[in-house]
Amino acid sequence: MRQILAYGDSNTWGLIPGSSPYERYPWEVRWTGLLQEKLAEDRIIEEGLCGRTTVFEDELRPGRKGVGSLPMILESHYPVDYVILMLGTNDCKSYYNVSAGTIGKGIERCLDVIMDHVEPENILLISPITLGDDVWRDDKDPEFSTRSVAVSKQLKEVYRAIADRRGVNFLAASDYVKASGVDCEHMDEKGHRVFADVVYRRIRAVEEGQIA
Repeated sequence: MRQILAYGDSNTWGLIPGSSPYERYPWEVRWTGLLQEKLAEDRIIEEGLCGRTTVFEDELRPGRKGVGSLPMILESHYPVDYVILMLGTNDCKSYYNVSAGTIGKGIERCLDVIMDHVEPENILLISPITLGDDVWRDDKDPEFSTRSVAVSKQLKEVYRAIADRRGVNFLAASDYVKASGVDCEHMDEKGHRVFADVVYRRIRAVEEGQIA
């Protein structure tokens, strides 16, 4: 039985679009739970946290710095055989005011930690879904801006280049799934189903040698 760590933010946690206070889809609806059904011989370790970034700390919401939590999580779930890494959306917030390239450097810091425990061929780096064009509106999430939307759309190519250079597997979530129109930020139930299938097929394709 492989232990597969899914490390991400609210789209791994399973936040229901537009819910306030935040509510969560049940396990059997979240993409991690659906992936567990497809990989019944393995164990999916779901480690999603709302607001989690790659390397940035939010003074108003402590503990969101992804690279800081990784060593503890990897050790507590030892041995981890495979890692699915999907972060970067929260890094696009106006508060951090960083470029896609800087977010890429943050994801590489996370990869540095993971690669101390897991071989590159057993890492799947996923660039997240892009933010919807209206995400910054008051009725959605004003922590983002129009610039945030543009930066989120640049992450795919930044992450692809990192994956090629680091020898890890790559998947662009935005090629298959869009943010719900309710909040322009999170996957809806259909999105979770589609995404679980895409991740499953990507893992199987690599295992079967269909993708180098």
